[in-house]
Amino acid sequence: MRLLFDQNISFRLIRKISNIFPKAKQVSQLNLENATNRNIWDFAKLHDYSIVTFDSDFFDLSVILGHPFF
Repeated sequence: MRLLFDQNISFRLIRKISNIFPKAKQVSQLNLENATNRNIWDFAKLHDYSIVTFDSDFFDLSVILGHPFF
């Protein structure tokens, strides 16, 4: 599973879970730290990532657009 952690979740978490989720990334690792939520959404969809966030805006996007992996 490819996890993409939003900027509101610490990049330090990636190190802690890397043995379980070796493909996990934080948006800053992919030069997306200043990207809009829609840009992050599109990136996740294009590259088969599941977004992990505390940001309710992504929930709103999922209601409007469906899940990014479909």
